[in-house]
Amino acid sequence: MEGEREVMDVAIEAGHILLENGAEIFRVEETIYRISRHYGIESSNAFTLSNGIFVTADSVGKEPFAKILHVPVGSAHLDRVAAVNQLSREIEEGKFTVSQARAELERIRRMPGKTYRMQVLGAALGSAGFAYIYGGGVLDALAASIAGAVLYVYILYVSRPHLSKMVGSITGGMVATLASMLIYTLGLGEHLDFIVIGSVVSLIPGVAFTNAIRDITDENYLAGVVRMLDALLVFFCIAMGVGIVYAAVRQLTGGAL
Repeated sequence: MEGEREVMDVAIEAGHILLENGAEIFRVEETIYRISRHYGIESSNAFTLSNGIFVTADSVGKEPFAKILHVPVGSAHLDRVAAVNQLSREIEEGKFTVSQARAELERIRRMPGKTYRMQVLGAALGSAGFAYIYGGGVLDALAASIAGAVLYVYILYVSRPHLSKMVGSITGGMVATLASMLIYTLGLGEHLDFIVIGSVVSLIPGVAFTNAIRDITDENYLAGVVRMLDALLVFFCIAMGVGIVYAAVRQLTGGAL
């Protein structure tokens, strides 16, 4: 049983890393099957939800194995998803023993994310790009990039460490809108709406929304609907934050802005 348990622990760890870093449900289950089959588990079953993995295994002459794993929803790190994906294929090619696969999974889990500086720069470039795509000019894109950078600094140092997702989305929408309005009143940018649209793009749960659609099309309806509702709630909270600031500023300025 020790060998089977070790194999299943490795397979579940791979699924855990995938799920908590934004992978689709089918990818999690497929990876668990790939690893367990390669190492000789004759019958394994994996049932995956948006925040949990249920796995059983049964081999002739061995005691059945079952494990339930809670996986808190986290932010997407697609580099880790790609690394586990590649590892599962290399395991099938016979390049890793079970102990080596476990060590490689630990290395993947410890893979560093992008530095704060790179994340803020990426947010600024993304905000500028979306402001321009949606119809803004060059000055609007520049203004959106500054507001987007301000927002992401708030996300990194305030929202993510200290606030819940919903509260962080509402206050993030407010911060982005206030920053956009301030920049606009200082004379940088020509269309406030395009600046605000670009600035809030860092809050949009694009990966979660896309994966929800993918899960539903793969007939993983329960996980897909849960992810979809979570994404839609974030959209609503962002809109609430933006609307609160617009309404407050309109009251204070008499509709001048």
